[in-house]
Amino acid sequence: MAKCSICEKDINFGLKVSHSNKKTNRAWKPNIKKVRAIVNGSSKTVSVCTRCLRSGKVERAV
Repeated sequence: MAKCSICEKDINFGLKVSHSNKKTNRAWKPNIKKVRAIVNGSSKTVSVCTRCLRSGKVERAV
């Protein structure tokens, strides 16, 4: 699974709880996008979560 190269956001694990309170495993996956961004002055493809894209932590290459 991909990880955000800016904030290091990764997959989280927990329990899915049904109405009868039966617990099974589940995973929360981050919304990762591959984006062309400017890194150290050059254009590079990086995996970035949408929260980092929205907040402006990544400068996209045009």
